[in-house]
Amino acid sequence: MVEDDFRIAVFVQRALVQAGYAVHAVADGWAALEAAETVPPDLVVLDVMLPGLDGLEVARRLRANLGVPILMLTARDAVGDRVQGLDAGADDYLVKPFALEELLARLRALLRRREVDAAGRHRGVLTVANVQLDQNARVATRGGRRLELRHLEFELLAYLMRHPGRVLSRREIFEEVWGYDFLGDSNVIEVTLGHLRQKLEAEGPRLIHTVRSVGYVLREGDR
Repeated sequence: MVEDDFRIAVFVQRALVQAGYAVHAVADGWAALEAAETVPPDLVVLDVMLPGLDGLEVARRLRANLGVPILMLTARDAVGDRVQGLDAGADDYLVKPFALEELLARLRALLRRREVDAAGRHRGVLTVANVQLDQNARVATRGGRRLELRHLEFELLAYLMRHPGRVLSRREIFEEVWGYDFLGDSNVIEVTLGHLRQKLEAEGPRLIHTVRSVGYVLREGDR
C-alpha cells in the first residue's frame, strides 16, 4: 500500500490485516518501487498524490516491470483524472472518501481475476469479422495488424467476442470483466471501452455499438 496520509494509511492497513492480508505500507513513490522490486506484491493499492514520484508515474513503472494488479486511490473524481489513472496502467480506481467495504470488494475481485488468468480459464482463438484474439498468447489483431491492448481492454474485448451479436448489460460486463458486483455509478466501463474502440476503429469500421439504456454489443454494421 502506497499512501502518504498517515491516518488513512493506518486505517486501511489495520482493516486489510484484519481481513487476512499481509500489508507492506510505504509513504512515497520511490519507496514503493523499491519495495515492489525487493518483494514483488500480489496487489498494489496506490494513492495518486504522493511526494517525490506521483502515483501515475509509479503505476507506469510498475506496469512496465510487473504484471501486478493496481488499485488506484484518488481524491479527484473528474473523468479526466480517472482516465489518467487507467492510462497509467491501473486496473481499477476508487475515489476518496471511500467505503471500506467497497475497497475490500474491489481487492478481492482483482485477486480473483488474477487467479483466473493464471489458471487459464479462457483459452483458444476467438474470431469475429476481421478481429482475431489469441487468448493463450494474449495477442489481438484486426485485419492482420496487431492491437496494443491493456489488460482490461483485452479482457473486455474477449468477453464481447465470446458473445457476438448479443447485447450485454453494463452489469454483466462489470461483473464478468471487473469481477465484482455492479456499483451503479462507476464509469470505468465507458473509459476502458472508449480506449478499446479507438484502437479497433483505427483499423476499420465500428464493431462495438452502444444500445441506449441497455448496454453494448459487438457486431458488424450499424443495425
